[in-house]
Amino acid sequence: MIQRDQQTAAPFETPAETGRISDVPGVRVGHTTVVDGDVRTGVTTVVPDPVPSPARPLRCGLFVGNGHGKLVGATELIELGELQTPLVLTNTLSTFLAADALTDWMLRRPECADVVTLNPLVAECNDSWLSDIRARAVHPEHVHAALDGADTDFACGAVGAGTGMRALGFKGGIGTASRRVGDHTVGVLALTNFSGTLSVGGTVVESPDTVVPEGNSCIMVVATDAPLDARQLGRVARRSVFAMGTVGADYRHGSGDYGIAFSTDRHSAPLTDRRLDPYFRATLDASADAIVSSLWHAPTTIGRTGHTAHGLQDVLRARGLLS
Repeated sequence: MIQRDQQTAAPFETPAETGRISDVPGVRVGHTTVVDGDVRTGVTTVVPDPVPSPARPLRCGLFVGNGHGKLVGATELIELGELQTPLVLTNTLSTFLAADALTDWMLRRPECADVVTLNPLVAECNDSWLSDIRARAVHPEHVHAALDGADTDFACGAVGAGTGMRALGFKGGIGTASRRVGDHTVGVLALTNFSGTLSVGGTVVESPDTVVPEGNSCIMVVATDAPLDARQLGRVARRSVFAMGTVGADYRHGSGDYGIAFSTDRHSAPLTDRRLDPYFRATLDASADAIVSSLWHAPTTIGRTGHTAHGLQDVLRARGLLS
């Protein structure tokens, strides 16, 4: 059912298209989707250009909302405030293979010919409710293909790392949105796999399911071309996790909730903190939209042992709330 507060009289409306993380110049996204038997999984990459490396890192910040997750590269990211590689997203039991595959991909690059230390950044969500996660079906070639095929035009929903995810009682996955702040852009990519009750613009959309699966997480990736330092980017990343609550997250014990924010600006002096408020607002708004985008673009998916995650659009149509 749908519940509305007193100020919400209209039926559920189609979410506005609000851009994508690749609106930030030099940011690309790649997917590899793996569907085979009971497997519903994949890899998603966020690739800044020029590709960051130990010799040419990007400023980056991290916020851990709830640390029930496997974020490879977290401690060095916090210590140095640097992004040294593209970001790879996948399922929980493929995290460490993906880190090795990302390391291999980086070491093959000419600018890494003399590299002897590297901090690959890989984040995960647990897709075991819909996918046979123990099959460990993600292979190095899947990671490499997602890195090599990254583009500014990319799909959302049940694709790449989002193939087997479920969020807010519906089929989750990959979502994106962006906002302009003056001459700069804030873009967000979300990998959603967390529990709660979906709320959009004051409208509560209840799931048709009563089962809340184990293994809930959300990875929020924020990119901007604004000149922010690592500390400020950590503050921006915090807002992306705060945004989960605005759409209904319940922040359970088992949810690994991470915000990762980076700037493609390598050279400019950072803004003063007093000028950050518009970037915080843009991050909150784009993050909430990116989460809703992940549900909006994901169709109903039947996975392992017949488990079904219902697509938001399919549910709204069945209830007569969407044409």
